[in-house]
Amino acid sequence: MISKRCFAAAPLAIGLWAGLTVSAARGQQAQELGSQSADLKIRAALKEISAAQVQTDIEKLVSFQTRSTISAQDAGSISAGRGIGAAREWIKSEFERYSRDCGGCLEVKFDTFDQPAAERVPQSIGITDIFAVLKGTNPEDATRIVLVSGHYDSRNSDILDTSGIAPGANDDGSGTAVSLECARVLSKLKFPATIIFLTVAGEEQGLYGSKHFADFAKSQGWDIEAVLNNDIVGGDKSPGQDPKVVRVFSESIPDDITEAQLRMIRNLGGEYDSASRELARYVVQAARIYQPGVAPLMEFRLDRYLRGGDHISFNEAGYPAVRFTEYRENFDRQHQNVRTENGIEYGDLPKFVNYDYVANVARLNAATLAELASAPGPPRNVRVEAKELVNDSTLAWEASADGRASGYEVLWRATSAPDWEHSLSFGKVTRAILPVSKDNVIFAVEAVDEAGHKSQPIVPVPER
Repeated sequence: MISKRCFAAAPLAIGLWAGLTVSAARGQQAQELGSQSADLKIRAALKEISAAQVQTDIEKLVSFQTRSTISAQDAGSISAGRGIGAAREWIKSEFERYSRDCGGCLEVKFDTFDQPAAERVPQSIGITDIFAVLKGTNPEDATRIVLVSGHYDSRNSDILDTSGIAPGANDDGSGTAVSLECARVLSKLKFPATIIFLTVAGEEQGLYGSKHFADFAKSQGWDIEAVLNNDIVGGDKSPGQDPKVVRVFSESIPDDITEAQLRMIRNLGGEYDSASRELARYVVQAARIYQPGVAPLMEFRLDRYLRGGDHISFNEAGYPAVRFTEYRENFDRQHQNVRTENGIEYGDLPKFVNYDYVANVARLNAATLAELASAPGPPRNVRVEAKELVNDSTLAWEASADGRASGYEVLWRATSAPDWEHSLSFGKVTRAILPVSKDNVIFAVEAVDEAGHKSQPIVPVPER
């Protein structure tokens, strides 16, 4: 029998399951795939993520009073512990502290650039992103990068206020804390692929920091397989909040495709199978394996309604990227001066943040990063044969470039299903024939190593 993934989704025809056989290249018989087991080292690392440390980080960020991108960053302000310059130096010192604790395993860097005057930038300013690189241990995998990010700048009611209080505890001290906590915990482990822990500035002014970093990565030819952007993940303590759910937003159709590619996507029904959508599904799978305390809710939308965030900069550079955001936002506590009016408290203060929730979001991020960085590279050149009109489906692919795949897994779901419903494992082969009609399902193939770590699934293109 084929292994179902225990997903609640529309079933295929019942007759499909009766007496089903599957063949692979060289006549090998595929084996049924059970549920994926957790990596015990990753599970142990997730337990080290601390709500108390998250609280310490967020309260420290708030202590700088404002982290407005256009606030002070001169030596005097940094020494006094006020403004974005002081926040920048503290974040760098934290990454460096984690690196000392792991014997120098992190390479800590600044990405600094001059941003010309613009609508939300009254005069030219320097913007600095801070990032720490945990280089992969396997030479064939080290060029593969997975990345977690949050923006460390903040704002109040006036986007041009350079000195007023702008605590930014939730937006986005919470996302910055997630990136820091992932770095603190995962830096104690070794991974075949590279992980980057990033904090960016300039988000509130117009995504400037993330755009510069994404464009630089693109210009350098970096192979970024996944970007996890965390923005407003504080689990605001308001009625209607669900502390067990985090939204995961992902784009549908990338901007950088050709007209011919767009026609093919429409013809195949591939609007829900961008690389970012597959990343969102991977996050869901990581949550099933590691049970981080918060469940991802896939939102098939680029971002919240008519809004945006730093993951979009990476999407526009051609990288798979998703956004994590709490289930229900409280707009009285975003982009507001701290005050009380008519009994309503305004302002983005630490007392409204649920630190246990942020820690759970950090665990979900860390689990996803660790699984991706442990997995073999994805299969290459995945195709589904479309030369003849037949009801069986033949898939073919090239082996993972790093040579670490011990086998491959074929996934499929009904065209109307949001997530993968069925899976079947194969050995170290590059071709599989399934008695499932490609007319009725969406297929994907992922690589699996000996320990059970799985690459991101790759949806095939038709081969005529």
